[in-house]
Amino acid sequence: MSVPTLHSSVTLDRLTFTWPDGTTALDSVSGSFGSGRTGLVGRNGAGKSTLLRLMAGELTPTSGALTTTGDVAYLPQQLTLDVDRRVAELLGVAAALDAVRAIGAGDVDQAHFDAVGDDWDIEARAGMSLAEAGLAPDFLDRRVGELSGGEAVLVAIAGIRLRRAPITLLDEPTNNLDRDARAKLAAMVGSWKGTLIVVSHDLSLLELMDDTAELYAQTLSVFGGPYSEWRAWLDAEQEAARQAEVTAKQEFRKEKRQRIEAEVKLAHRARTAKKAEIEKRVPKIIAHGRKMAAEVSAGRLRTEVGAKEEAARTALDEAGRRLRSDASMKIELPDPQVSRSRRIAEIGDGERSWIIQGPDRVALVGRNGAGKTTLLERLVRDVAHGVVHNSGDPTANGAERPAPSAGGEDLRIYGAQLIATALTDRIGYLPQRVDGLDERRSVYENIADAAPQVPEKELRNRLARFLIRGATAERPVAALSGGERFRVALAKVLLSDPAPHLVVLDEPTNNLDIDTVDQLIEALRAYRGAVLVVSHDDAFLARLDLDLTLEIRPDGSLAAT
Repeated sequence: MSVPTLHSSVTLDRLTFTWPDGTTALDSVSGSFGSGRTGLVGRNGAGKSTLLRLMAGELTPTSGALTTTGDVAYLPQQLTLDVDRRVAELLGVAAALDAVRAIGAGDVDQAHFDAVGDDWDIEARAGMSLAEAGLAPDFLDRRVGELSGGEAVLVAIAGIRLRRAPITLLDEPTNNLDRDARAKLAAMVGSWKGTLIVVSHDLSLLELMDDTAELYAQTLSVFGGPYSEWRAWLDAEQEAARQAEVTAKQEFRKEKRQRIEAEVKLAHRARTAKKAEIEKRVPKIIAHGRKMAAEVSAGRLRTEVGAKEEAARTALDEAGRRLRSDASMKIELPDPQVSRSRRIAEIGDGERSWIIQGPDRVALVGRNGAGKTTLLERLVRDVAHGVVHNSGDPTANGAERPAPSAGGEDLRIYGAQLIATALTDRIGYLPQRVDGLDERRSVYENIADAAPQVPEKELRNRLARFLIRGATAERPVAALSGGERFRVALAKVLLSDPAPHLVVLDEPTNNLDIDTVDQLIEALRAYRGAVLVVSHDDAFLARLDLDLTLEIRPDGSLAAT
């Protein structure tokens, strides 16, 4: 088992990677990552995940060089698991563990000793790793399928720590982790040895980093400090760039005005001299001398003012290059025209129920496996099957729920009777897994299906606000990147016509960069319909100005928190 080197590092030298279809993901990127914890940030599509895959050896550079000072352990964004494997295999210790146990049972086959090597304490260390993930040592022999998604991710990360690779790469490790799991991951990261590079949009996790690296416009830059310090520096730098551009524009305008004034003055002098020559007010030889002197003077003046104007133009260009002109999503949602008293949905546990009405913003929280996604799917499935219950008269939140309406069975989770009842047929749903798109049809065709009455020009204008424009709108969905696919799915929900009375989002921040999360928050806060969101991202929920937070407790009951 390898041991972290004292100075583990990753070095990139003009690294370029082009996909088979000719799309360039990274173009001549240079930089380095040293020992310690580094958060790698950048917009969706900047190439962060591609860069990690290159570091991990999953992809081969098209040109340039990538050098690592030891073994690399890698946790991909989408963890593909064989549910029938043992947890010990997910940890990467199955062979050594089985060999130790065989020897302990009296089997002295040399192959067992070779498998053990120096890892005689592997079971104890594996048990400690499981404890870090919040699991008991007896989980070593259980099937991976018995773990929740969050538990599986933590076990995979614990296995990486157990292998002690000098360099570790984690791609969005907090996706789908609940609060407890995120706290356990934070504890692991806090004591990490060697080089750790984390791609994440999770601000809490990024605050644990020693350095922040940004991949922007094919340039990798590293800042010494966590995300908040880097962000403060970037904001200050951009403000300085804006001020520099304003000053440079003013200077350029002044020099341009002075050049024009100089040209007018020179033209006036030339006309006066020409008139004097015609009228023969001075001898010809003197007039010629004056003309030559004037031309020399004019040339000198033109050179001087032209140089000043060109210098001002260069300064303006340099100031402009410092100022970022990032394209960001400008999400403007249609008005669903929902009155504040309009009942939209009902959620309960058999004992109590809560009504979502008007423009309510509601969060549904709870541990992984508590049934949050199942409850959302039940609500949406009713609408898909044409089952929408009569809204009736409003009832107070927390009132005792009457007998379930006809139209579908209630969910029983951990013995409790969780209920989700749709009171409108206009619900837009974005699940965790981006599906519901026709892979063979174009982006525009997929969106047009959800807004058949919107004129093409208007719909394309709305798509442009989601950064879906030009050739991208005509590409088949199957050819899109993960970030592009998510934007299309989000646009299909939010731009549907008629507008949804209720927007249901399941972990929407998993696939969004930080700037786009900011845009989504602004849009949801301004939305005049109801919003129901499942998220483990406390920072995201805190900024939504929620009206109600419902928690599914371990026993399956619901409580307002």
